[in-house]
Amino acid sequence: MANTDDLKGRAKEAVGDLTDNDDLKRAGQTDRNVGKAKDFIDTVGEKAKKIVDEVKDKIHPSQK
Repeated sequence: MANTDDLKGRAKEAVGDLTDNDDLKRAGQTDRNVGKAKDFIDTVGEKAKKIVDEVKDKIHPSQK
């Protein structure tokens, strides 16, 4: 889940900042970027589904 990755990343970054641990900060940034990528993929998937549904409706109108 993207929000989980973002929260996990923020926590790692914060602990990395507090402990001056660059590896942990980078791991946190990576987690946050993974979350952003998942959000992007979800958004694209939703838009693609909407487009497919619109095309289906135009090809086969009122099949309800």
